[in-house]
Amino acid sequence: MSDYNRDYARTIPVDRADMSVDAGLRSFMLGVYNKVALGLVVSAALAYITGQVEPVQRLLYSVTADGRLAGFQPLGYVVAFGPLALMMFGMFGLRNATPRSSGVFYWAIVAMMGASLGAITLVYTGASIFQTFLITATAFGGLSLFGYTTKKDLTAMGSFLLVGLIGLIIASIVNIFLQSSMMSFIVSVLGVLIFAGLIAFDTQRLKMTYYELGGNQTAMGVATNFGALSLYINFINLFQFLLSLFGDRR
Repeated sequence: MSDYNRDYARTIPVDRADMSVDAGLRSFMLGVYNKVALGLVVSAALAYITGQVEPVQRLLYSVTADGRLAGFQPLGYVVAFGPLALMMFGMFGLRNATPRSSGVFYWAIVAMMGASLGAITLVYTGASIFQTFLITATAFGGLSLFGYTTKKDLTAMGSFLLVGLIGLIIASIVNIFLQSSMMSFIVSVLGVLIFAGLIAFDTQRLKMTYYELGGNQTAMGVATNFGALSLYINFINLFQFLLSLFGDRR
């Protein structure tokens, strides 16, 4: 999912961009980060509601007497696969996105993703979720800062990571049938590495996109929404893979 609309604006080589301090660039990137941060807050609130508020929980999940996830209700499957369905719709329905339509799309994804994350509150302890979130946030900040400040062109690395992402998706689907703990571990490790790299790559890509758009406010509005979407999905995926590696189960 994280590769959605990565080509919404053609990027330029990193060494051709004006790397001087630019108030417009700072404002653009701050808009992206603020949207990501608010999206994470909304997602956390929705995850708590769907996972811990009992009337909503009963609509989505089957839960054991000690509060662990036992299975999904039909509506739970709809919520779980909702983000993927929305992403597929967006790939075909937002070819000529506007700031308004891309903004609605971003918040729809955030809402569906947050609701689907309620399941993790029934699988992992609250303390483990909180600690992993802090680790993810710290890693995200460092990786995004690297992508913003480095003068090395990360395009080749990004292409390699996107190929790796396709392989990761295929391996994840295969393991649904194999149920191999070793493959699950390998997928989680690779997932952490791939999404860590994509955070740096997407940050640099956003920076280059800002220079390419040349002050076009409409295009920058769309780029802000799609850029926030890419970073948000990278964050969520990194968080989930770290949680699967280090999280304490209930």
